[in-house]
Amino acid sequence: MSPVNRVSPVSRVNALRPLHAEWTKLRTLPSSWWLLAATVVLTLTVGAAAVSSVADGVCASAAGCHEDTVKLSLTGVWLGQATVLVLGALSMGAEYGTGTIRTTLTAVPRRVPLLASKAAVLAAMTAGAGAVAVVGSLGLGRLILPGAVFTRESGYPLPSFTDGPTLRAAFGSVLGLMLIALLGLGLAALLRDSAAAITTGLGLLYVVPLLADLLADPAWKDRLERWAPMPAGLAVQSTRDLSRLPIGPWPGLAVLAAYALGVLAVATAAFRARDA
Repeated sequence: MSPVNRVSPVSRVNALRPLHAEWTKLRTLPSSWWLLAATVVLTLTVGAAAVSSVADGVCASAAGCHEDTVKLSLTGVWLGQATVLVLGALSMGAEYGTGTIRTTLTAVPRRVPLLASKAAVLAAMTAGAGAVAVVGSLGLGRLILPGAVFTRESGYPLPSFTDGPTLRAAFGSVLGLMLIALLGLGLAALLRDSAAAITTGLGLLYVVPLLADLLADPAWKDRLERWAPMPAGLAVQSTRDLSRLPIGPWPGLAVLAAYALGVLAVATAAFRARDA
C-alpha cells in the first residue's frame, strides 16, 4: 500500500508564518488603529447627522421625501471608505517607503502567500471595524428616527436585522469596506508608493461620481453610476424602489469586487515578476 500523504506540522507552521507576521506588523502600527477608529467614528457621525437632518423636520411627510431610512442611516459608509482605502494602501506602501519590503521578502520569499497574507489580515481587521460602524449606524438610526415622520404607521419601520433587505444592506456595506481596503492594497502593490495609491484610489472612488453629477447627458451619467466602483458598490445599501436603481444591489457590489480583485490580481502578477 502506498503511504498516505500528510501535511507535516512543520509545513503547517511554515504556511502560517506569513499570516502571523503580517498580523503582527499591522496590529503593532499605531496608524492602523487610528485609521480603523476613524472609520468607525466618521461612519457613525455622518450617518447620525444624515438621519438627524431628516428628524429635524426637513421632511414634512414620509410620502413627500421618499427616503430610504436604512440607506440614510448608512450614509457614513460613503466617507468611511476613504479611511479603509488609506489603511489598505499603507499596509503595503509603507514597506516600500521605508525599504523594509526587502527584509520582508528575505523572510518570506514566496510572494503570492505574502500578498495573500496581507490581504487576509487587512480584510479581517477592516471587517471588524466595518461591522462595528455599520451596526452602530443602524442602531443610531433606530434611536433618532422615531421622532421623525418615518414611522411604522407611515410605511417606514425602524431598521432591523430581522428584515432581509436591512440585513443585506448591512452585510453588503461591511463587504464593500473590505473590498475598498483590498483595492488600496492592490494599488500600493502595483504602484509601489503609498501617496500614488491613495491619490489614485480616492480619485477612482470620489472624482468619477462627481463627474457623473456634472454630466448633462443622462445616458452617460447612468453608465458612470452603473460602472464606477463607489456608486455601484453603495447600491447594496438600498432597500426601497430597487427598480429605479441604475444597477441592482448585488450586481453593484459585484462591480466593486471586480475593481478590487482585478487590481489585486494584476498587482500580484506584477509583484511576482519584478524585483522589490
